[in-house]
Amino acid sequence: MIFMTSHTQIFADKPQNNKKMAEESSDRGGFSRGFGRGGDRGGRGGDRGGRGGDRGGRGRGGGRGGRGGRGGKDEKDVWTPCTKLGRLVQAGKIKSLEQIYLHSIPIKEYQIVDYFIGANLVDEVMKIMPVQKQTSAGQRMRFKAFVVVGDSNGHIGLGVKACKEVAHSIQGSMILAKLNMVPVRRGYWGAALGAPHTVPTKVHGKCGSVHIRLIPAPKGTGVVAAQTPKKVLVMAGIHDVFTC
Repeated sequence: MIFMTSHTQIFADKPQNNKKMAEESSDRGGFSRGFGRGGDRGGRGGDRGGRGGDRGGRGRGGGRGGRGGRGGKDEKDVWTPCTKLGRLVQAGKIKSLEQIYLHSIPIKEYQIVDYFIGANLVDEVMKIMPVQKQTSAGQRMRFKAFVVVGDSNGHIGLGVKACKEVAHSIQGSMILAKLNMVPVRRGYWGAALGAPHTVPTKVHGKCGSVHIRLIPAPKGTGVVAAQTPKKVLVMAGIHDVFTC
């Protein structure tokens, strides 16, 4: 009988002891209602101010803080050059793309092209085709995109990129096309009057099994070519030319 009474007294005192410990721990942000979040939410910053309500961080108190500590969208759009050429361009030491081409300096940042002729650039998706690779687990399919970028004033670039998603392949192709931008030499047919409008001489090009020949043409002729080369020549800034 004494044994039963002593145990009941111990069990009866436990809730009071637990309550007393909870009150003491809540004063110092302790363990009541779970570890780390007890006592008026004191465990993670008090009053749900949490992880930085005053500094605009991820805190949930004081109007949620507003994620101010990470920077807005404007900071993401700011270009920070990674190469010496990019730093010279941003500082205004280089005035045009022709100065870069004159010294054969490789362009490693597409923002350099955007800096000079970004407002006049026009891009065209020439082709999107699925490509497959045979692996031990089966066939892996990706999408290859061909994109041409030009300003119709003597600059043209071609980019090819393969990705799992069509949008990513197009975006990657546009960046590569800007990095592969090259100048196009233009000339006249007959008298050198007005702006250059055609190729300066007869030009022959070959890629794989495809051959193309460009022949100067008088003003008003237009681009006499198939649909695909016509788009490329117009974006390069050539207005009159014969092809064969």
